[in-house]
This record gives sequence, C-alpha cells and structure tokens, in this order.
Amino acid sequence: MGGKRKKSDGDEAEEAESSMKKSRIKEKKEQLLPSMIKNKEKRSEVHAKLKRQKKLDKRAKAKARDAAVKRALDLGEEPPEKKVPRTIENTREFDETVCRPDDEELFAGNDADEFSSILNQQQTPKILITTCRFNSTRGPAFISELVSVIPNAHYFKRGTYDLKKIVEYAKNKDFTSVIVVHTNRREPDALLIIGVPSGPTAHFKLSKLVLRKDIKNHGTPTSHKPELVLNNFTTRLGHRVGRLIQSLFPQDPEHKGRRVVTFHNQRDFIFFRHHRYIFESKEVKKVESKGKKDKDGKSENVPEHKTVARLQECGPRFTLKLITLQHGTFDTKGGEYEWVHKPEMDTSRRRFFL
Repeated sequence: MGGKRKKSDGDEAEEAESSMKKSRIKEKKEQLLPSMIKNKEKRSEVHAKLKRQKKLDKRAKAKARDAAVKRALDLGEEPPEKKVPRTIENTREFDETVCRPDDEELFAGNDADEFSSILNQQQTPKILITTCRFNSTRGPAFISELVSVIPNAHYFKRGTYDLKKIVEYAKNKDFTSVIVVHTNRREPDALLIIGVPSGPTAHFKLSKLVLRKDIKNHGTPTSHKPELVLNNFTTRLGHRVGRLIQSLFPQDPEHKGRRVVTFHNQRDFIFFRHHRYIFESKEVKKVESKGKKDKDGKSENVPEHKTVARLQECGPRFTLKLITLQHGTFDTKGGEYEWVHKPEMDTSRRRFFL
C-alpha cells in the first residue's frame, strides 16, 4: 500500500540533466579565473599560466594537424580539409559591383578614362603638392616625406591663392595631379587628390600618421622609382580609386632601388606603407647527406641554404578613408559627385564599398 513509486523514463532524464547542470556549475566554481582574484600579483600569475597553457594547446593542435596531413600523404589519401576562420572580410555582404576578371566593359572603360594616358606610359606623372591656408609644423614635415616617396613631385607654398587658381596653374604647367594636405589643430587630417586637367577629385580622411623620424630603425629611401603594390581594391569604386592612386607613380619602376610602396585596402581603410627590401641567402638547420662520408666513416653534415626577404620600413605611415569622389576638378558648389560617404550607409560591419 505505501510502496515507492517507480521512476519513469522522463523522471530519469530530468535527473540526469539536473546532475549535468550541477557538475557544470561545480566545474565553473572550481575554475579560478583571473578576474575573480583581488590580489594583483596572484592575478597576473594565474593569467600567465592560463596564457601559457593556451599557447601549448594551440601548438599541440597544430602538431596533430600536421601529423594527420603527413599520414594522409604517406597513405596516398586526401589530406583533411583545412579550416578557414570566419572573418569580417570573407563574410562581407554581397556586392554586385565587385569586378570580375572577364568583365569586358571594365577593361573597355580603362582605355577611355582620365588615367589611361599615364598608365599606358604616354605621359609622365608630374605632381604638385601644396597645403591648406592655415598650415602647421607637422604639415611641411609630412609633405617633405611625400616628396621623397612620390617621384617627380614638387612642393609649392599655398600662400593666399585660391585652390581653383592653383588647379589652373597646374593645368598650364602640365602637372598631372594636385595633392592638398589639409591640417587641423596642428595635425594633418585630410588629403585631397585632384586629377589634372579633367579630374576626378578624391577627398580622403587622413589618420594614424607616423613620420619617418618616429619609426624605430627606419631606413632612408633612395631616389629610384618605387614599385607600387595595390591590394584588395575589388569593386568598381575601389578599381577607380586604385587607378587614381596608380596615376601618381611612374609605370616603369627601377627594381635595383629595391623600394616598394604599398596601398592595402582593408574594410575601406587604405593603409600606406613604404619599405626597402633585400634578398639574402640564409643557412638553416643541417641535414645529413646519405652518400657523403668523411675519413672516419661518419656522415658529413651539409648546410642547407634558403633565400629569405628582409624588410626595412622607410616611412611615413598613415591611413586613408575615402569621403567623397567628385567628377572633374575641385568644385564645392557646382561639382557633381560620383560617390559620397554618408553615416546612414554604415548599416552593417560587413558592408564595404572599396
């Protein structure tokens, strides 16, 4: 009459789930996190141990992955598929303006745009660099480094001249581009690139400027024409901006100078870097040769040589972000804009325009 009720399958499942929850809570309590420790020395010690353990785990996973690939190759099987991490770049929103290698319309437009005469080496780039009316101390220092980076660039003081008159002067003197460095609160904060004689005009926000003297172990560039690297300009807009940047540099680089100028686009931020490079033959770990043996019958150790590239940054270092792209030369009142960045366009972190 007063016997115990038999447990059903549902009751057993609930008990198992509750016991699992309790064990998880217990594990979390037992795990000592650095944020839970009030003592600074003890907290830093625990944090260092966790960081070291994480590094060891990562190394062990890499070794296991390499061993699995090697075993598969020895057995003649296909190696395991390499995992690609999900990043903001490879999960970007679909953009129909991304350029395709077989886009005939794009290549036909390249032959008819404003930069075709320079990029086809029919005309030599000649750059006029000036400042805004209210200049600062870092402005001329930045301009002197720009002059050393861009071949055939000439600096003219702004004075009281209007920008439209400067553009007219550049047309009469056969300049191909005008660069205006704008400063605010004694710091360069914008860059205006005007194509001469027919445009376009690009307005960039300039940030994270580091001059050559502030770069540790910086190199001194030579006067050779640099090699130009444009990376990740994938859309129609990015392609046009890339050609505008490309028109600032000669199309016949002098490789013996070993200079390279890089404009790398990432998430619509254009990172500028200027390097010198050199190729060297480096001796790596020695391997035993099977055929060669010395007098004592021992195998000789033959050093293995490997060619490596060494880089030295020359500076300056800065970041650009496109604000507007305008048809024709500079005209704030009657100018027609090709593209304007507005705050309401930033609807997602995975939406890019270049």
